[in-house]
Amino acid sequence: MNLITGFFRSFLAEEDAVGVVEIILILVVLISLVVIFKSQLTSLVNKILQKVTKNADGI
Repeated sequence: MNLITGFFRSFLAEEDAVGVVEIILILVVLISLVVIFKSQLTSLVNKILQKVTKNADGI
């Protein structure tokens, strides 16, 4: 447990705040894209899985 808390304390104490902000911004953009295109992504994944299931009988 002390190892985990020490890791987080050292992570928060680092002066690479710009890197952390960039990572947070990238995550926010990715999450917003998933939310915006949720129906299209769901449809695409369903079509791919249907094709895989249909073609799996031929293997």
